[in-house]
Amino acid sequence: RTQFKVVIKALSPKEVTRIYTPWPLDRNDGTFLMRYRMYGSVTKGLKIEILYGDQHVAQSPYILKGPVYHEYCDCPEEDPEVWQNVMSCPSQEPQITKDFISFPTIDLQRMLKEIPAKFSQTRGAIVHYTILDNHIYRRSLGKYTDFKMFSDEMFLSLARKVHLPDVEFYLNVGDWPVEHRKANDTPGPMPVISWCGSVDSRDIVLPTYDVTHSTLETLRGVTNDLLSIQGNTGPVWENKTEQALFRGRDSREERLHLVKLSKENPDLLDAGITGYFFFREKEKELGKVQLMGFFDFFKYKYQVNVDGTVAAYRFPYLLLGDSLILKQDSQYYEHFYVGLKPWKHYVPVKRNLEDLLEKIKWAKENDEEARKIAKEGQLMARELLQPRRFYCYYYKVLQEYAKRQASKPEIQDGMELVPQPDDRDSVCSCHRKKPLREDL
Repeated sequence: RTQFKVVIKALSPKEVTRIYTPWPLDRNDGTFLMRYRMYGSVTKGLKIEILYGDQHVAQSPYILKGPVYHEYCDCPEEDPEVWQNVMSCPSQEPQITKDFISFPTIDLQRMLKEIPAKFSQTRGAIVHYTILDNHIYRRSLGKYTDFKMFSDEMFLSLARKVHLPDVEFYLNVGDWPVEHRKANDTPGPMPVISWCGSVDSRDIVLPTYDVTHSTLETLRGVTNDLLSIQGNTGPVWENKTEQALFRGRDSREERLHLVKLSKENPDLLDAGITGYFFFREKEKELGKVQLMGFFDFFKYKYQVNVDGTVAAYRFPYLLLGDSLILKQDSQYYEHFYVGLKPWKHYVPVKRNLEDLLEKIKWAKENDEEARKIAKEGQLMARELLQPRRFYCYYYKVLQEYAKRQASKPEIQDGMELVPQPDDRDSVCSCHRKKPLREDL
């Protein structure tokens, strides 16, 4: 790693910008991830040089034609087609196509009557959004809506990059999907947007708040993100511990069962509960273990992925390592699961875990096959979980939704403008729009 040098500078000698460039991440398969974060914008463009010793490598130098804006610069591309081409957005996302089958048209007036009455009282985790003229307005329905900070963050980030369609929708910021009516029910289902889907619900799914936030915080926060994981996948396959690992809270009964299996079969499974909340009475019997750094998970060849309250949001991170995932059969899914196949990208395990030990034994006896599945899962995750794919996915959901609205979105009573963050710390050379009345 010390041989690599990455130099990023403004294309024009007249422009100066601040850019943070950490060491490249070694993915242990001959490929490296090079990351950077800008703290200023450039008009002409950027020149990126990747040097090994004094030699240019990997088709270096790269030229990014300007203007290139930093994250908090509010300079949206007015033509969404141009933006989608630049981002290489897929023309179709199978999960989005599937999610909108139940909603050929969206009756906003019916939504306004029904959704607050039906969902906000029982769940109390619904946020009503309107995006109009690329500005974001919202009102919270219920007391469990703190997680709106994550959706605000992503919608604002997206609006700084591309002009969004005018839309009015309800976002469920709770754990569980909420719309369980079928398409042919009377009345039919309402299009609620959620972070997690299930086989018995009709919610429209977005990438979870967890992967979204970790992507936006890359190189800025201290939490794990989907890129840093890829440079910290532990020892090479041959040197990993030949056991299956699980660490996590007691958020589902099967997790307690894992600990019992582990105590009976320590040669195959190392499972421990790190915190008790739902089954406190079991702590004395099953014990509690220390938290483990996530990168240390990858010292083990096999990872057990068991649901939490809903889908286990660690699954995308586990896939990006180079361990084999033993995934519990689940009614819940995230936006990207549709691109994964059992026995190709992970090994499926029954819901009640009765075949888990058998699957671990199979992996130990079929090491080359297990390694191949782990690698296929990792490669697919690298493709599906790229930061640009999240932006494309969010945009496509809003675009598909906008096409189906039967009336014009409006700023409803009680809605407040969600302001863009102040970017005075970093130079933003974009031509600024006149402030809205609310901003003055």
